[in-house]
This record gives sequence, structure tokens and C-alpha cells, in this order.
Amino acid sequence: MHNLLPTLTSVLGVFLIMATGAYCRRREWLTPEADRTLANLTANVMLPSYFGHRILTSPQFDSAAAAWTPPIFGFAMTAMGFLMAFLFARHLGRFIGLDTDAKQRAFALCTGICNYGYIALPIAEQSYPDAVIELILHNVGVDMALWSIGILIISGSAGGNWKRALLSPALLAVLAASAVRQIGGAEIVPTPIMSTLGKLGGCAVPMGLLLSGAIIVDFLRGTNWSGSRNIVLSSIAIRQLLLPAMMLTIVAAVGVSVDLQRVIVLQAAMPAAVFPIVLVRLYERDTETALRVVLSTSLAGIVLIPAWLTLGTWWLGLN
Repeated sequence: MHNLLPTLTSVLGVFLIMATGAYCRRREWLTPEADRTLANLTANVMLPSYFGHRILTSPQFDSAAAAWTPPIFGFAMTAMGFLMAFLFARHLGRFIGLDTDAKQRAFALCTGICNYGYIALPIAEQSYPDAVIELILHNVGVDMALWSIGILIISGSAGGNWKRALLSPALLAVLAASAVRQIGGAEIVPTPIMSTLGKLGGCAVPMGLLLSGAIIVDFLRGTNWSGSRNIVLSSIAIRQLLLPAMMLTIVAAVGVSVDLQRVIVLQAAMPAAVFPIVLVRLYERDTETALRVVLSTSLAGIVLIPAWLTLGTWWLGLN
């Protein structure tokens, strides 16, 4: 329990940046018209730069042989989340207000996947710096699950969106940096390029958090919360109580590295991801349900993230 205070500090720091984004939106310093441009810049330039720089410079990235385990865990844990949320929505959803196929699919997609990027990365940087590389590799598997199983759930049929994950700039940056690391590492990369990657990468997480805060405050304005209690409580119970307990139990029973255990603890503590709301809108499912899941778990995360990080560290016997 002695780790609770620094954990609280790191979590509050993340939410303060999001609150800054919300404040900027209310003052119209960060306008909705800028969202798409800044999001594309973050996803296609800043985040790949962050991944590339971390892989090239981190002493924890020892060999390609150890690089396959985190993505497998990322895919498997996310697939488990989707399965549990979808089965609940299908069999019990009608009792809590998920009375249409559109609501059930929106609930399953948003509840099934955690916020594996912009909240997890800065907390890892501060609390688990040695595990950042494993987190990056783990998130490759999460992306694969989102663009395969996630798309199957929200669309009702298999599609070709898995190609988006395979060709994403972030994944290509991971693969390219991993290849360079095996043939010589940062020493063979010109200093100006390394400096550029470092400076651009340093902007990725703050920009992502600012945008997340701005988008969330927009959703708060337009979301109808009447009659949503059962959906809210169910999403918190699955995403932030049941799934974390299952993830920690599984990782405790499987022999993996300490750093990967820290990654699973971090992922188990996360609320629902924000991006699935975009997919719910794209496939014309129930946006109100998606908003209720994401916003309620995000707000609950202010308390539950540090609680699970502390409990998970104790559970797995991590220092």
C-alpha cells in the first residue's frame, strides 16, 4: 500500500491534462473543427515517433525473440473482454435497458476494450518506466483485436478493417524500429533524426490527452443520462471489476516477465477506451449507450485506476 500516493499522483496528473483539454474546449481555444486535424497529426506522426524513439533507445528491448509475448497477451485479453461484454449484452442486456441489437453491440464494443493508449502510457512512463516497451508491444495486439473482433461485433459481420491495423503508422513504426534495433540500434540512426523522433514523440501523449478531454466534455453536454443507471453500473461492473479480476488471475497463473505483469496490471485498471465511440457512430449503432459506457467508466477511473494499480501490485507481489 506504500505505492498508493505516487500512483494517485500519476493518475491525477493524467486527468488534470484531460481537464485542461476540457477547459480549452469550453473557452473555445481548442475548437471541434481542429479535432480531426490534431487527431490525425497525433496518430500518424507524433505517436509513431514516440514508439520508434522508445524502442530505439530503451535498454529493455533486448531481442526480437521476446517481442511476441506482449502482443499475444494484448490480443487475448481484449478478445476476452469483448466476449464477456457481448455475452452479457446478448443474454442479460434486455433486463438493464439494452433492448435492441444496436444498443447491445455498442455496449459490447465499448465495455470490452480498455483505454490502452493515452491514459495508460503516461502512467507507465511515471510508475513503470521499465515496462513501457512491453506496453507498446502489448498495444499492437489490442489494435489487432479491435480491428478484427471489435469490428465483427459492431458491424455484425467480418470486414476488411484488419488491414487498417496492419498498415497503421504506429504499427509500421514499431516494426521499423524493431528491425533497426536488431541490426545496430540507435547508433546507426543519424542524430538529427533521433532528435526529431524524440521531440515529436514527446508531444504525442499530452496532445492525445488534451483531445480526449475536449471530446469528453462535448459528450457530457449532449448525453442524456435519464434511465441509464443500470447500463452505467453494468459497464463499471464488467469493465472495472470483473475483467480486472479475471486478467490478474490469469497473469498470476501464467509465467510471464515482471514487466509484462506490470502491463497487465495497468491495463486491468483502465476504463473503457474513447475511440470506439467513433466506430459506433460509423456503423450507426446506439451512440447514447456508447457515451454512457465511456463517460461513466472514465469518471469511475479517477478512483478505480489507483485502487486497481495498488491492488494488482499487491496481488502479483510486484515491488
